[in-house]
Amino acid sequence: MRLEITPELAELRPSVRRFVTERLEPLAEEIDRTGRIPEEAWRLMRGQGWLGMLLPPEYGGGGTDLATYCLVMEEVARSHRVFTLLMDYTSGLTPVAIHRHGTEAQKRRWLRGLADGTLRAAFGLTEPEAGSDSAAIRTRAERVPGGGWRINGRKHWISGGHAADVVMVMAVTDPAKRARGGISAFLVERGTPGFEVTRVDTTIGSAAIELGELTFTDCVVPEEALLGAEGAGFAIAMGSLLNGRLGVAHACLGAADRLLEMSVAHAKRRVTFGKPLAERQAIQWMLADSETELQTARAFAYETLRRVTAGEEVGSAASICKLACSEMVGRVADRAVQIHGGMGLVRGFPVERFYRDIRHYRVGEGASEVQRMLIARDLLR
Repeated sequence: MRLEITPELAELRPSVRRFVTERLEPLAEEIDRTGRIPEEAWRLMRGQGWLGMLLPPEYGGGGTDLATYCLVMEEVARSHRVFTLLMDYTSGLTPVAIHRHGTEAQKRRWLRGLADGTLRAAFGLTEPEAGSDSAAIRTRAERVPGGGWRINGRKHWISGGHAADVVMVMAVTDPAKRARGGISAFLVERGTPGFEVTRVDTTIGSAAIELGELTFTDCVVPEEALLGAEGAGFAIAMGSLLNGRLGVAHACLGAADRLLEMSVAHAKRRVTFGKPLAERQAIQWMLADSETELQTARAFAYETLRRVTAGEEVGSAASICKLACSEMVGRVADRAVQIHGGMGLVRGFPVERFYRDIRHYRVGEGASEVQRMLIARDLLR
């Protein structure tokens, strides 16, 4: 396995890293201090073409392939997790689903604004009684006489849902079929009567990362709000998750790389009992374990990405990538805090921020336990 995605992307990486370090990193402290995403972040990433990367050029997108997207995701994740979310809001689950399954009218309505970041999208799947078990959703959509659909239900922990201009809402349209053709996807616009943001939550991570609770009470949407065919919603959602899981895996690689880099620098600099930490075997072993796990995860993630880009069927490989990389970065972050000692626990230092933010990766886009179920199911087929 080659420890680079392609030779062309290997040449691109230094310039991407330089921009992230020089232009985005100075905003990271401000984001953590204020709990807000500055408009400057959107402007800088828009200027680099990092918003809407996976959307087609005819709708204002970058038209880039998944490999380039993942490389940028990896490098951006070396700074602040918020920057990865800006990419996700404009090239993630909902924008990609509209691109793949939308009508021409839906694409014209949404994709150009999503591609330049002037519009924002959210993915409305999770519910109080349906998190990892996404097929158990209770939100219902029923046909309205004369045309259209009436939606009733509640979605929660929807990333960016409180600020989204459009939410792809998954709803049951045939209770007898459910995940086997009874769940449909709807594009619900902000301001639609009956659609309310009823709560906004923050997490253990940055306060700038907010999750919305979305409530639908007799929310009537027109027929053209249906995305794809009736009953195809579950397949649409699961199809979008391949990109999502690979994107998360590469964000984990970038975060782990930065944590290890900081740990090495601190170990060389910090002196205890007359010696640098770098000369202590206990510290050396922590660094060696982190490097070994990072390089192993990177090799598999890059190989999987090459296969996906080549159009190969990868089975559960995306789940393996997401599981391996998210669990790996958790261990690397834990060691980094230990190596930094008190500095690793204090707000205002990057290691502490990374430690909080990377905890999301083992839950979002399918928890680690769900990935294990999918991998085992593939083995036992």
